[in-house]
Formats: sequence, C-alpha cells, structure tokens
Amino acid sequence: MKDLKQYIETNKQRFIDELFGYLRIPSISSIADHKPDMYKAAEYIKEALLKAGADKAEVFETKGNPVTYAEKIIDPTLPTVLVYAHMDVMPVDPLNLWNSQPFEPEIRDEKIYGRGADDDKGQSFMHVKAFEYLVKTNQLPCNVKFMIEGEEEIGSPNLPAFCEANKEMLKSDVILVSDTGMIAQDIPSITTGLRGLSYWEVEVAGPNRDLHSGLFGGAVANPINVLAKMIAQMVDDNGHITIPGFYDDVIQVSAEERALMAKAPFNIDEYKKAIDVEELAGEKGYTTNERTGIRPTFDVCGIWGGYTGEGAKTVLPSKASAKISTRLVPNQNHEKIAVLFKEHFESIAPKSVKVKVTPLHGGQGYVCPTDTPAYLAADRAYNETFGKKPVPVRSGGSIPIISAFEEILGVKSVLMGFGLESDAIHSPNENFPLFNLFKGIETIPYFYKYFAEAKK
Repeated sequence: MKDLKQYIETNKQRFIDELFGYLRIPSISSIADHKPDMYKAAEYIKEALLKAGADKAEVFETKGNPVTYAEKIIDPTLPTVLVYAHMDVMPVDPLNLWNSQPFEPEIRDEKIYGRGADDDKGQSFMHVKAFEYLVKTNQLPCNVKFMIEGEEEIGSPNLPAFCEANKEMLKSDVILVSDTGMIAQDIPSITTGLRGLSYWEVEVAGPNRDLHSGLFGGAVANPINVLAKMIAQMVDDNGHITIPGFYDDVIQVSAEERALMAKAPFNIDEYKKAIDVEELAGEKGYTTNERTGIRPTFDVCGIWGGYTGEGAKTVLPSKASAKISTRLVPNQNHEKIAVLFKEHFESIAPKSVKVKVTPLHGGQGYVCPTDTPAYLAADRAYNETFGKKPVPVRSGGSIPIISAFEEILGVKSVLMGFGLESDAIHSPNENFPLFNLFKGIETIPYFYKYFAEAKK
C-alpha cells in the first residue's frame, strides 16, 4: 500500500478531531430522550463518509432509529464489501465512576476516553478513514458500501426489516465488521464465533401496596426475597443452567477444537488482576475461555425494588424486578430459549406472588469458517501489519444482527476487531488506545486488497 503509514501519520490529528466530534454526540439508543441525538449521529457519519469519498450517502428512516447508508461503486463487475457498524452507544450510568465526562472525549495515557470510543464509534471510524485513504490515493480495489445503524445496543430490532426491504441496495460479497476485539496489542486475532442472546425483564408482585415490614413481615411474602430465591434456582452449584430443555440444542465442541482454543495466549492471574477478583467462577469442567466462548450463560444484569434511598425505611415492597440475560451458543434458538425461560420462571414462582416476564430482545449466535476468501484476506491483512498470523477466537459477546445478515442477505461476515478487554466497553471509563485506532486504519486497506485479489 503506497504511503499508507505516511498518510496516517500526516492526518493523525485530523482523524482524532473528527472522531471526537462523533463521540460528543450522546447517541444512547435505549433512552427515548436521546432520539434526536440518533439523528445527529446519523448525519455526522453521513457527512464523514461523503468527505471520505463516497459517491452518495443517505440517512434512512426505520420504525426505530435511523440507518446511514453510503456507497462507492467503481465497477459493478468487481467484488463488493459491505461495512456494517453502529452509531448507538450504551448508557453511561453510574456517572460518578467516570474519571472524565463520557461525552467529552479526552486522551490520557495514549488512550481515547469516552462513551463509544471503542464500541463502536472508534472502531467504525477506522473504516471511514481506511476508505478515505484508498479513495484519496486512487487505490480502492473494489466496491464499498456502508450500513451504520442506530439500534445495535438494543438488539437491532428494526434492521432485519430494513435489510429485507433493501436487498438489492445491500447486495455484496462479504460483510466486514469491526465490533469485536483482539487478544492483545501484539497478538492480533479474528473472531470466528459469537454467542447469541436472549434478554428479559421480570417482575414479581406481591401485596397491592408497600407494607410496614414490622406489621406484615413474616406473614406476607416479600417480592424481593422471592425474586432472589427464584433467581438462585436458575443455576446449580456446578454452574449449570436449570431451565428444562435449555441445553437440548447445544453442540458439544470437539476435543480437537478445544485443544486449538487452548493454544490462544491467556494468563489467568493477569485476567483476575485486571478485574480485581481473587477467584473465577463458571460452569464446571470448562476453562475460562471456553466458558466465555463456547458455553451458554445466565446472568442478572440489574435488580431493583423496595427502598434504596438514604437512611432506613422499614418497608415490605409490593414489587421487585430484574433484567436477566442468557448468552447462547450457535444452534440455540433465542426465540425457543425465550419461551423455555418464561415457562420455567413462572412455574417456580410460589402462589404468594404474581410473575410477569417481558422479552426485551435477542439474536442468534454466529460461526465464521476459517477457509473462506474473506477470512483468508483478513488473515493476510493482520499478518501484513502486525508481522504475525492472527489467532482465531470465539467471542463471548453477541452481535444479534450478524446471523440475520446471513439469513436475509445470504452473505457471510468477517469480524476484524481491534478492541481490547481493557477498553471497558459498556462500563465507566470506556477507552480505545491510539495504537489500536491507527493500527486498524493501517490494516483494513490490506483486507480490501487481498479480498479483491482472491475474488478475481
């Protein structure tokens, strides 16, 4: 790639300034009050793509948040890459744990701090700038399309319909995604698997109003106590999920693949130190990487009820609620799991309370073969810029729309992530190292080069 490193070096500050403008937009998809910010983000990335060299770019309406689409078609006979990313970000709570304002990005210790710095504004901006380089230097070897949505963090509920309605516009040979990570700055990796997801909100209701805990305690069921007991029953002492039928479709990973996974560099002491825990937990019989990559999980993501203000209030609450998620492995159907969970959770509730289960969102898992032209092009791209072959890994995370792309558009995705575990995505003090940002901009153009060559 002619003068690629020089182009990045010359434009570093401009890249950062433009990314900071994007990061300042509080595009939180899960909070209705931020709907106007979703449109600001959509317009911002549209303008960035036009300036980078897209022939056209447009903000499309959906039943929810907007989708920004852009394209540059240099020759209809050449292969086409569709870049997928998302402009929405997670909420910032608890705000008091941030060391700087989440939507006032700043650089500390060679890292960009701010909500969306990694997930996914920082990583998506790498693609804009890699594309810019290829266009400005007249080295773009194939057609490129961009689809940047505003609902990934809430499960992409309206993107499947958008894809169905725009199949011809979105037609491509591969979907390129950077919404994942790599093992370390000196150990590149390609994500070959994603877990699926099923997510609910549950409510346990008891008496018709909050009661005095002295006058009624011991005689009336406390919904918080009941909810805690019900949740405790969902996973046994071996870390095994107790929902009947939950494991029916789980494919056991072969001993050979588990042996390959074990070769990925992993230091358990550093892992525990990074998150400040003395001991790890999980399903018996599996390693830490296997628990997060090839096995399903059950987690309470939030729980509330009763009095949580300052001081004491002796109250027996009328309701208690929780947000619950399961991470699913490929072949588990999230809709089936949603039904199994609801039936089981309702069945273990005592008659002293009423239970309501509301599904929030979900999606299927995904596996990327390692012998496709796209994977091999990504492999060569990392090898070119890092000087070593990337390690194939299965991620514990979920991108629900990826499996839908394959079903609706008939195209596989390749997951070229540049984030790190220490980037604290979804948490306070989210960050993205400058090294990773610029290394991504350097690596992505080689993917285009090698993919175009492979498809000739």
